[in-house]
Amino acid sequence: MNIALRKAMTLAEFLAWEERQPLRYEFDGFQPVAMTGGTVAHAFIQRNLAIAVGGRLRGKPCQFAGSDLKIEVAGRIRYPDGLVACSPLPLRGTVVGDPVVIFEVLSESTSRTDIITKNHEYAATPSVMRYIILAQDEIGGTMFERTGSDWIGHVLGADAVLRMPEIGIEVPLAEFYEGVDLPTQDGDKVEA
Repeated sequence: MNIALRKAMTLAEFLAWEERQPLRYEFDGFQPVAMTGGTVAHAFIQRNLAIAVGGRLRGKPCQFAGSDLKIEVAGRIRYPDGLVACSPLPLRGTVVGDPVVIFEVLSESTSRTDIITKNHEYAATPSVMRYIILAQDEIGGTMFERTGSDWIGHVLGADAVLRMPEIGIEVPLAEFYEGVDLPTQDGDKVEA
């Protein structure tokens, strides 16, 4: 049996390597992981995140950023679908080291990583106060929040209002799904 064993990359090696790549990669602590494209629903939810969260943060010290910026969490590099940072960010910077709120939109190919692996990484990052995982096939998701030393999960239904006191805003969950055609229980599509 011929098994090629590769030496694990360090975070610094990964960052230098990724800078030269035409595509984006996350870093799982050992090796690069290629990022793939998403669906129309994913893109529309991501757009709505920027509008709903970014708009509410205008004039406030915290800022919303989309998936162009990477975050460093637990010695790994991730490209979340959205994040909020409250510390000043250098305009030429590419890595946010202290995100406060993180958003991920689930897809079939990344759901296990988003729900389990990234959840552990974000829980282990002291600056992260809230992690919101959004479904793309229905209005709903899961929110994890830091309460003292606890990391507590909440199921979000269609009528939920996301309260994010650490950044001073509230957003009805349904706003993230505006313009997204979602299937109903009988198979018909309904626009959120």
